[in-house]
Amino acid sequence: MDAVEAVVTQIQGLSSSAGDLTRLHTILKQAEESLHSESVRLFSALDQLDPSKHSLGFLYILEACSSGPVTKERASTLVLAISRFISSCAAEQIRLAPEKFISVCKRFKDQVLLLEAPIRGVAPMLTAIRKLQVSSEYLTTLHPEFLLLCLQAKSYKTGLSVLHDDISEVDQPRDLFLYCYYGGMICIGQKHFRKSLELLHNVVTAPMSTVNAIAVEAYKKYILVFLILHGHFSTNLPKYTSSVAQRNLKNFCSPYIELANSYGTGKITELEAYVQANREKFESDNNLGLVNQVVSSMYKRNIQRLTQTYLTLSLQDIANTVQLNSAKEAEMHVLQMIQDGEIFATINQKDGMVRFHEDPEQYKSCEMIEHIDSSIQRIMMLSRKLTAMDEHISCDPLYLAKAGRERPRFDLDDYESVPQKFNI
Repeated sequence: MDAVEAVVTQIQGLSSSAGDLTRLHTILKQAEESLHSESVRLFSALDQLDPSKHSLGFLYILEACSSGPVTKERASTLVLAISRFISSCAAEQIRLAPEKFISVCKRFKDQVLLLEAPIRGVAPMLTAIRKLQVSSEYLTTLHPEFLLLCLQAKSYKTGLSVLHDDISEVDQPRDLFLYCYYGGMICIGQKHFRKSLELLHNVVTAPMSTVNAIAVEAYKKYILVFLILHGHFSTNLPKYTSSVAQRNLKNFCSPYIELANSYGTGKITELEAYVQANREKFESDNNLGLVNQVVSSMYKRNIQRLTQTYLTLSLQDIANTVQLNSAKEAEMHVLQMIQDGEIFATINQKDGMVRFHEDPEQYKSCEMIEHIDSSIQRIMMLSRKLTAMDEHISCDPLYLAKAGRERPRFDLDDYESVPQKFNI
């Protein structure tokens, strides 16, 4: 019996109980070098294994088969094999060797991109995340890979499925940076600007010892999304932002800060001129589409200001005030804003007049009460979680040792002398 047949036989015989799997894991780790040397022959051996029953052994063989350079022809075969394995493998077995599973999934991502078919990797990668996760609060190394595939495939809605989880456990800081950055881009694609701003904010304000490229790119998009959502921008970051980010991010994003300053004037012609002058810069950053949305948002912002002053206004007056080309263009903007719930108004097509209304929401419907109640429950749950995490960290020996080293020491001379007698 040669080495390949021996390994397959051991996998088939030691995949039933927890004790057998532990023993098998030890055998596979010892045989890892020989598996890689036999990677060409190993692929055919997969036909003798059931990925749902022999998941651990199947994983080791699949990892060996997918190592090294892969041609397009071989990539097509491997993508199919890995996809089927992810779908049927047992979570409790692959969690015994998470680093192997992550390695196979990352190679799977590389192969579907090599085949220029990112959509083929979206569903399997989401399944891989759920099987690797011990809870929905755990951020795996596969989260950024999944979101990147969603971006490449323009499958934004699928990407949103992991962005609603409240993440509280992270292994590698880079995973969090990429998860929030890619997640922010997916939310931009769906025009969920509020969620996008939250994710990009997490990147910009996350602890960092040196400025990294992910934070710089996130800050550029953060400025643009902030302008679209709020209509203004300040370079003052929250106090909990690292000093490195507060000092240096602005230096890498000066064209975007100048764009925000131009936006603040409220003059659409100046803003459009600035965008045109810096078009190449925004295009090279792949942010031109988002910049154009910023320009469009200024028209909306100026129309919203009119609702605070007038009860009725003609479409032509709106076009003249906000510097649109025609009453028809003004009508299109107003209709879109009504549809998006940004203003409340009715248009009289006969005389071309717009009547602005108050917000009709009375906050007393059953749906609104349920929404408010669910929001309160979520905030209470997050509060309890933060309290528990704070208590855990305050008792952590490593944290206490570090806090003790950083706390200034006092000598007896630093204290005032205690009087021996008190005069009453």
